[in-house]
Amino acid sequence: MYLGISRKSVLVTAASKGIGRAIAEEFVSEGAKVAICSRNKEHLLKTSDEIKNKFGVEVLWCVCDLSKRKDIENTINAVNNEFNGIDILVNNCGGPPRGNFLDFEEEDWQSAIDQVFLSAVTATKLVVPNMMEKEWGRIINITSISVKQPVDSLILSNAVRTGLVGLAKSLSNELGKYNITVNNVAPGYTLTNRLYELAVSRAKEMNTSHEEVLSEIAKGIPMNRLAAPEEIAATVVFLASMKASYITGCTIPVDGGYIKGL
Repeated sequence: MYLGISRKSVLVTAASKGIGRAIAEEFVSEGAKVAICSRNKEHLLKTSDEIKNKFGVEVLWCVCDLSKRKDIENTINAVNNEFNGIDILVNNCGGPPRGNFLDFEEEDWQSAIDQVFLSAVTATKLVVPNMMEKEWGRIINITSISVKQPVDSLILSNAVRTGLVGLAKSLSNELGKYNITVNNVAPGYTLTNRLYELAVSRAKEMNTSHEEVLSEIAKGIPMNRLAAPEEIAATVVFLASMKASYITGCTIPVDGGYIKGL
């Protein structure tokens, strides 16, 4: 299928590993010009080298703490200077800590808001003017199944990620006339370091192994397995493509059927 994104410029945040990295690689495979960012320089260097070895293509990388506005500004400026603007923005980030309502103080809530919500607000605000000028753009937020069906013991993620969905729906109404689409992808349980860490934490509480926890999670999914990061990436790249030009304001679960609602 011709996706029409060859030579389009892409920024994927938190892309040194996991779902973010898989998304970056999928864009590279489609011929896009790709930039990645992460807090960890060592991981960025490793990922950029491995992508170059795999595809024969350089990716631009920037060290960026998404909870710091200045870091986001510096990253956007660097990508704009290298690529002459950003056509496709993928707002991705790590998840807030696991826990229940009474486990967290106000500063924990603020940290989650900065990490998940305000990072996307800042990056989006910085790229939208150029997209409006070009009358073309794609903004895709990586959320979670928790925006459709709250996940136990993930109160911070359940609450804050849902705000991003409201932002995206509102933006889609504002920006549609400029041929800019705004969508969310809501991954289900996916084989990443984040899921592994959550499984280890839950295993300690249940006095079992993390392997057993992951197995039990898989049993609750109609597909009877966990997702691979590449399966999330394929959906993101399609939403960024010319083929998805009439899809906007949507939240698309990639969850193997886990969400029970209609």
